[in-house]
Amino acid sequence: MRNFHITTVWGIPIRVNISLLVFLPVLAWIIGSGAQIAVYAGIVSTLSGVPLDLTVLTAGQTPWVIGAAAAVGLFVSVALHELGHAWAAMRYGLRVESITLWILGGLASLESMPKEWNRELVIALAGPAVSVLVGLVCYAALVALPASAQLTLFVVGWLAVTNLVLAAFNMLPSFPMDGGRVLRALLARKRPYATATRIAARVGTGFAVLFAVVGVLSFSPMLLLLALFVYGAASGESRSVALAALLDGMTVEDVASPLSATIEADATVEDLVDRMFADRRTEFAVTRGGDVVGVVTVGDFRELSTAEREADTVADLMETDLPRFPAAMAAFDALVALDTARATAAFVDGPEGTRVVSRDDFSSAMEMRRLVGSSEPF
Repeated sequence: MRNFHITTVWGIPIRVNISLLVFLPVLAWIIGSGAQIAVYAGIVSTLSGVPLDLTVLTAGQTPWVIGAAAAVGLFVSVALHELGHAWAAMRYGLRVESITLWILGGLASLESMPKEWNRELVIALAGPAVSVLVGLVCYAALVALPASAQLTLFVVGWLAVTNLVLAAFNMLPSFPMDGGRVLRALLARKRPYATATRIAARVGTGFAVLFAVVGVLSFSPMLLLLALFVYGAASGESRSVALAALLDGMTVEDVASPLSATIEADATVEDLVDRMFADRRTEFAVTRGGDVVGVVTVGDFRELSTAEREADTVADLMETDLPRFPAAMAAFDALVALDTARATAAFVDGPEGTRVVSRDDFSSAMEMRRLVGSSEPF
């Protein structure tokens, strides 16, 4: 869904997802409802020692002013929470690409996650620590405010409670939430990173199921949405780390197809079919005058009629608009770039000329790593 840039902090673009813009009025209405104000007025009165007057808080348009101020304050607090993660990451020289606020909170997008357990631990704890700090600052303001500032007392007190609850909830060991990343960091002290990720992801999946059950029983769409997010993100990151471990230490040149896996652009489709059967390959680099100019796969001619197969050449079918990688590029980074480009193959520029790397090449390389062993056990 679309994101809107609102400001930049420390060179980090802060964005608001359209889901939050849709949800904010709903959240303001929920907070401003009479029931919510009555519940939190009692809590804030206890914390501040100043009784809040419900007749003042619920008079006229005041509930909607309270709801709007509290809703905006909540997501300012979430932004500060994510800036805590960002600050800790930048201390270790990690680049933070953006912070996005959306319906379930915020996401600080790091260029890469550190594999050192102590660094991940600090980064994961930094967000909840900021939320606790914001909660304590709001509590201090609550105590200092005069009893006559009833509306401000309520909003500041609500934010104090909510920030502390936010910190506690984020510390649940539900990977990839903050608590789940703390769990992975602690597991990674004595285990391989991929193994620690797999265990943390399983715990996160268990929490996703728990959120879903509670969401159904309590008729809470937000918990159901959170369950889907946690399940998908935990599974996705676990797979990503497993792939990175299998490709660890390899460059894209190590994975690329051999120089012999080529076919001339002027070859007929029938020649291509014969080569595929003979070499047991489903894709070839296409050359012209010794230079690689494209890629052709089995899918490029599968739907052709017999007449088209006889008339067309490989040049008529080949793909030429493909990503281009340097030979020294890390294999996992190349795989990510290939997925981002939604391409089936890419050109690899190396000292021996241009070669081609395909998804099948990555699959073959990872299968070999599984069979002969890799840097991390599975």
